[in-house]
Amino acid sequence: MDKKELAEFLRRRREALRPHDVGLVEGPRRRTQGLRREEVAQLAGMSTDYYARLEQRRAPQPSLQITAALARALRLTPDERDHLFALIGHNAPARFQRSEHVSPALMRVLERLNDDTPALVLSDMADTLAMNPIATALLGDQTRHTGLARSAYYRWFTDPAERLVYPEEDHPRHSRAQAARLRAALTAGSKDPRAARIVAELHERSPEFVRLWELQEVAQRYGDTKTIVHPGLGRIDVDAQVLFTENRAQTLVVMTARPGTESQGKLELLSVIGHQQLTP
Repeated sequence: MDKKELAEFLRRRREALRPHDVGLVEGPRRRTQGLRREEVAQLAGMSTDYYARLEQRRAPQPSLQITAALARALRLTPDERDHLFALIGHNAPARFQRSEHVSPALMRVLERLNDDTPALVLSDMADTLAMNPIATALLGDQTRHTGLARSAYYRWFTDPAERLVYPEEDHPRHSRAQAARLRAALTAGSKDPRAARIVAELHERSPEFVRLWELQEVAQRYGDTKTIVHPGLGRIDVDAQVLFTENRAQTLVVMTARPGTESQGKLELLSVIGHQQLTP
């Protein structure tokens, strides 16, 4: 437990709240910035003395139940809650239940993107849940897979065809990123047996995965610049930006090419020709 950082974090979060934020009445003579220590303790269902000792770096490690109560009392966001658990030395609870259903709001964003802007919706396990037409033309239909192969993490290490979309010189970087993102997904949804099954299966089938998994790298998908190899149009450079749903269970990946580049011209052409066969 990092007592120094924990004490500072608790104090800052307490001072950022006003009584009306938590349903308390703010009296006319109030001088305390934010909530008082006794108010946080009351909201968390603990003694004022114990909470005070946390801010004074003198308390023993709080239990999981007390940590969760502190997060609720201080009205922490999911990211702040996870940080609190890490400071105290506990694993943060999973944020979400995985769902195959794409939210209507996310679908509206996908449907309203320009015809030359590839976009797709992924689960945290890299299952492709929806694609717009130009994304399908650029990457192929990634929604067709079944079983463990629905996950791009699994396909990357077991299906050589999955790698044809990227230049061979980029494969090591993508392999490392896939392993790190799978570990992040396993951590966030640790109660989901499918994630554990994929990891176990990859240990059996891919020595490359085993080597990368042992690096203990963890990374979310936020954004990337990558080169896509289209069978008819050749190399297309895109910037991939990622938009998360609030609980991070799904992501919208939007790919754009820099204005005025050959890659932008290829995406514009692809939006017109779609799936028509081209001669390389």
